[in-house]
Amino acid sequence: MSSGPANVSRETTSRVPGMLDSSSFDAESIGNTPFGHISASETPIAVEAHRASQVLHPGGVTVPKPREQRIMTIANQKGGVGKTTTAVNLAAALAHQGMTVLVIDLDPQGNASTALGIDHYSGVPSSYELLIGETTVQEAIKTSPHSERLLCIPATIDLAGAEIELVSMVAREGRLKSAIQEANLAGYNIDYVMIDCPPSLGLLTVNAMVAAKEVLIPIQCEYYALEGVGQLIRNIGLVQAHLNPELHVSTVILTMYDGRTKLADQVAEEVRAHFGDVVLRSVIPRSVKVSEAPGYGMTVLDYDPGSRGAMSYLDAGREIAARGAAQRDDAASA
Repeated sequence: MSSGPANVSRETTSRVPGMLDSSSFDAESIGNTPFGHISASETPIAVEAHRASQVLHPGGVTVPKPREQRIMTIANQKGGVGKTTTAVNLAAALAHQGMTVLVIDLDPQGNASTALGIDHYSGVPSSYELLIGETTVQEAIKTSPHSERLLCIPATIDLAGAEIELVSMVAREGRLKSAIQEANLAGYNIDYVMIDCPPSLGLLTVNAMVAAKEVLIPIQCEYYALEGVGQLIRNIGLVQAHLNPELHVSTVILTMYDGRTKLADQVAEEVRAHFGDVVLRSVIPRSVKVSEAPGYGMTVLDYDPGSRGAMSYLDAGREIAARGAAQRDDAASA
């Protein structure tokens, strides 16, 4: 294993919807890129280098802060769709652009905690103790070594038995929501809370849905992409009806996109036809760098900020923030 990550990606940029590409370089549009004015005479490579520099030097580009704290549950009971990868990299992308983000790891595997560089061995104050009432949010929150704006409540293997313990507890579906409310997270100036769920629809996922207003669904651009999503939507409807009327699917993000295949385009079209405007324009490409990053205890934005994966998550984070700002403005003008 090498001593550290490279600063410059060797990945080549293939066609990824939602990313700047050669077809978008015209005199009128190039000056309106999210990264500031770029001359129309510059090449696509120059534009990509400029984009990478924005990741290498956080703070150069910021996104609008939400009017109120946004709590998002990242859920899909189908395994291997990029749920944890999306949670941590979106959190890192928003943190790179000026937001303070808390990731709550509700997956007993603790992969989100690993990717953020947070210790999560048994005995560390974690989401397990938080759910059963043995610790507080203040005691469980840790700061990622990669960014002071990136916070995490880790998950340990103890969480594997939490669903059984929760069955007999009072208000078992609202334990996480109560803990968050008691903590008064506004005092931490946290802009986004992202809850990473396990690949199931049990009590841990229900707790996440009761605590949040928004659900973000990652869907991979492969066969059986929508398999099981119908059951997830039905469960969201049940939580809406009985436990959390404010819950809604605010975002769908396409992951593992491979522009070399017709299948990826077919799946993307099917998902957009099914979910409509909640699907982000930004698409996350299949990327070796994204897969390698957790092995170093990093997100892809820290591991290889110039890679296609880092650029795509940066774009997706900006799009999520912009949509929130647009909804805020619409509500204010109504």
